[in-house]
Amino acid sequence: MRPFTFARANNTDEAVQSIQTSKRAKFIAGATNLLDLMKLEIEKPDHLVDISHLPLKTIEDTEEGGLRIGALVTNTDLAAHPRIRRDYEVLSRALLAGASGQLRNKATTGGNFLQRTRCPYFYDTNQACNKRDPGSGCGALQGFSRNLAVVGVSKSCIAQHPSDMAVAMRVLDAKLETIDSEGKRRVMGVEELYTLPGDTPHIETILKPNELITSVLLPKPVGGKHIYQKVRDRASYAFALISIAAIIQPDGTGRIAMGGIAPQPWRKNEADALLTKGAKAVVDKLMENAQPTEQNKFKINLAERTLEAVIRESRG
Repeated sequence: MRPFTFARANNTDEAVQSIQTSKRAKFIAGATNLLDLMKLEIEKPDHLVDISHLPLKTIEDTEEGGLRIGALVTNTDLAAHPRIRRDYEVLSRALLAGASGQLRNKATTGGNFLQRTRCPYFYDTNQACNKRDPGSGCGALQGFSRNLAVVGVSKSCIAQHPSDMAVAMRVLDAKLETIDSEGKRRVMGVEELYTLPGDTPHIETILKPNELITSVLLPKPVGGKHIYQKVRDRASYAFALISIAAIIQPDGTGRIAMGGIAPQPWRKNEADALLTKGAKAVVDKLMENAQPTEQNKFKINLAERTLEAVIRESRG
């Protein structure tokens, strides 16, 4: 175990000030991902800032008719909230598909967005991984890549984003509120949060080291049929090969976001506009410039078949 210091913050100002103690400091809340990475010596923080006691655990109605979700609301509480189940059912479904009950009891809304990839080469410190060790190479490119991304990838990284919740948040047009150590606040969409790997796959979001997610904003609900479909290798507690978050209206129009295929929740407005033309048209647009490997090219066909099932479900 590597030595580290620990500080418990009682408010957001304390948290963002304490995080500046070291360049390798990390916020810690539910820690369902961070502690695993520390044990494997993938994450090596020398200072941890405990934010689990911050007053960010409420879900409130907004004046616009939406919801403000505190960053420390657990996945269990979020999935069970009456308005989430009634007005944002796709989010509740995604959360329940995402992990075991024990993990949902600890995992937080803010932390869920920031999960690291489950690429096996990222987790094995004996393997080359540009995301873990910039410049070392990508073992997955010539290795085992069945579960990894097929679109939005680069020659440096083909790792996939693991969160189910973030896929649902993307289809809901959710926004994140943050604050940094200078007191600056900003609001960003989920589509703005994540960066594509390019030549710097170790940079996964636009968040600054001293910036803390404080809440998530959901817009006024849009109605329609909410569906979350997840295809995985086993029936429970497994990451998605393909996941689809969909909101489909009675006239067949709607929105689609996909997980398991890219370094971030994957959605294109141009693909949404093709929904009435069928699954193939949508997937062709989503998969533009796809770069699958021999082992994971099946995901493109699987995405089309899964979307066909989603469309059928939306029609009853």
